Amino acid sequence: MNQFRLPYHLIVAEGIFGRIPEVMEDAIPGVANQKAIIVTEENLRGIFGAIIDGIEASFPNSEMYLIQSASYDNAVALAKYITMNDIQVVIGFGGGTVLDLAKFAAFVSKAELISLPTTLSNDSLASPVAVLGTEGKARKTFKCTIPDAILVDASIIMSAPDRQLLAGIGDTISKYTALNDWKIAHIKGADHVDDFAYMISKMAFNSLAYNDQKELKSVDFIKRLTQALVMGGLAMEIAGTSRPSSGSEHLFCHALEEEFSEYVNVPHGIAVAMGSYGACKFQERNIQKITRIIKEYNIPVTPSDWKITEEIFVGAWQKAAATRADRYTILNETDLSTERLSKLYYEMEDVFANL
Repeated sequence: MNQFRLPYHLIVAEGIFGRIPEVMEDAIPGVANQKAIIVTEENLRGIFGAIIDGIEASFPNSEMYLIQSASYDNAVALAKYITMNDIQVVIGFGGGTVLDLAKFAAFVSKAELISLPTTLSNDSLASPVAVLGTEGKARKTFKCTIPDAILVDASIIMSAPDRQLLAGIGDTISKYTALNDWKIAHIKGADHVDDFAYMISKMAFNSLAYNDQKELKSVDFIKRLTQALVMGGLAMEIAGTSRPSSGSEHLFCHALEEEFSEYVNVPHGIAVAMGSYGACKFQERNIQKITRIIKEYNIPVTPSDWKITEEIFVGAWQKAAATRADRYTILNETDLSTERLSKLYYEMEDVFANL
């Protein structure tokens, strides 16, 4: 059985970033006086300068570390710096790029990790994996630790563009096809389904699939989306694999990122929601459920809106399985002919026109 760990705290509240030492004192005694490093990006200092200054002031023995890119080499360099300087607490402030690098560095250096997301665009705020750049345009998923605490300042999340929240919703609803791919792999003897992790991930999906609260810029919705993303991350931690949250729809996303990045740039959560429609068709499941959720939240999945041409769409699906050759999904046993995929492309153009 996989051994897993859970965060000390998950708190969603307005102004929580101004009370970090206070809320963390029970979990990490004397945290305010420990050596800390605040990992963020230069552009975030320009946007959230006063908030970052306040966090820095809360930790008198802290220093700022500005990342250039979320590459494996940069993550290892940060881990080395943390270890060589006896830093005890890593504070990640930012989106998925920052949090992935901070998670991996904290894991390697065995430092405590406090996650302070500025967006809710994907489940990286709680997942036990970090997606880091390797050679060229390639990115690889590395196992790491989940945060010791996840603190979400609702006022900061509500200030983010709607599209970032829609990406978070897209990342959550993609579990519909990811979980079924996991089952397909289990039936084929290519993987084992952890029932508890499966249940947690399905709860994350259901919390948004059957949610009456559609006002994105409200504290109630921010709490619900945070909980859904965290449940997805914890499901992966429990299972010891990203299977509860990643299936053929994610492979489609990886193919877009790795093979067509010079032509298109689609947010991760939007890309996997787009992929979920195709994966659902391949799995011969209830396509109306995915269609309904995408339309209810107005998630922009029309391929051409993201400069995804018919050729790129077809190519991404045909190259998808190769991006994670060790992961068995519906792509291993379905028709991925150009004719079928071209038909799917124009079907999506029609179904999701004007979203």
